[in-house]
Amino acid sequence: MYTLHIANKNYSSWSLRPWVLMRALDIPFEEVMHPFSDSGNQQEFGKFSPTAKVPCLIDGTLTVWDSLAISEYLAEANPRVWPRDTAARAWARCAAAEMHSGFSALRNDCSMSCGQRVQLSTVSEDLADDLARIDELWCEGQEIFGGPFLAGEAFTAVDAFFAPVVFRIATYQLQLSQTAQHYQSLMIELPAMRAWYDDALQEPWRELSHEQDIAKCGSIIADYRSA
Repeated sequence: MYTLHIANKNYSSWSLRPWVLMRALDIPFEEVMHPFSDSGNQQEFGKFSPTAKVPCLIDGTLTVWDSLAISEYLAEANPRVWPRDTAARAWARCAAAEMHSGFSALRNDCSMSCGQRVQLSTVSEDLADDLARIDELWCEGQEIFGGPFLAGEAFTAVDAFFAPVVFRIATYQLQLSQTAQHYQSLMIELPAMRAWYDDALQEPWRELSHEQDIAKCGSIIADYRSA
């Protein structure tokens, strides 16, 4: 069985991607949680990950790090990870790679926190550009491949890569077109996403740097996490 090393579900957007992919596709795995520490986790994470980062997948004697590499590795044994249709698969890989390497304004201006609700102080031009591109991608995927997911009828890796964006849309009450908002609502109610969210709310840990990043984004108007 695979072992997936992750960090806090409230904060760790990178961990969410392979976790929700495996959970949604019923790929069995053991979850190992490593809460972020105020002093840093490099030493602890370095015991299982060559980059000292999460997520990291262990398969017997093999170690696979980075969320995109994990998805590609899983696809070798699980064809449902990517769409079967050639055109849909090509589009999905491009969109996932774009998400993996881009959208820096969204990452910087809207730090991940599943359990909080934040009113942004301002929407920068770069953030507005990121949101417009996300909206474009979400609408394009549904229009070309028929939905309800980004590359067709089934949830695949491209949906997993945009899963953190789905939570950020909710946290920061970001505005999208009707088509994109419909996809966001669909994803929020996906059982694997609900399971991640419910676990995030129950986590007892708070990590200072993440909390400070979130506070800098704007005014915290609600916090649904357990006390």
